[in-house]
Amino acid sequence: MGMIFDIIEIKICIMQIYSSSLVILIVVLSFTSCTKSSKKPYILPDNAISLLAGETGKTWKLAWRYNNGTRMNMRGCFLSYRATYSPDMMFRDNNGDHQDCGLTLLGNWEITKDKKGNPYIKLTSDQLPDIMHIDKNYKFFKILKLDKDTLRIQFRHKQFSSKSTFVDTFVSEHIKIEDRDFHW
Repeated sequence: MGMIFDIIEIKICIMQIYSSSLVILIVVLSFTSCTKSSKKPYILPDNAISLLAGETGKTWKLAWRYNNGTRMNMRGCFLSYRATYSPDMMFRDNNGDHQDCGLTLLGNWEITKDKKGNPYIKLTSDQLPDIMHIDKNYKFFKILKLDKDTLRIQFRHKQFSSKSTFVDTFVSEHIKIEDRDFHW
């Protein structure tokens, strides 16, 4: 009979350990699943306007484009694309300078931040609704990186039938980029 009580005590002890472990696991999982992933916003350099627009205007060329994390082909209009930001807060691209690349986009730009402190370039132009297939005459481009040679932005755009997240990396026009003429 003593052996039966010993077995029962062992089973009770195992159940208590199992229950305690289960409670600890549930507590740990609830804490980890409730904490938000708070990615800190990118902090713009103090001279962000100067870095973006230079003293008399700065032209950026598209180096790479990613669509939902996949690198996109870079041929034709992508390779010839240039965007110029001027210190007078005017913006111009060169699409209209190249056959079959669309209209030249002209407008105003400003740097702004959202409630979380993420920096954006806000482009405003009456051309944007037609070019970007949007209802408003402005579009926000999240700044992921800005220095004297690199501008990386992220934006959402309706590509075909669904919205895509694009990440474009621009470089100063004079910089040579290996494998820029990417095609797979």
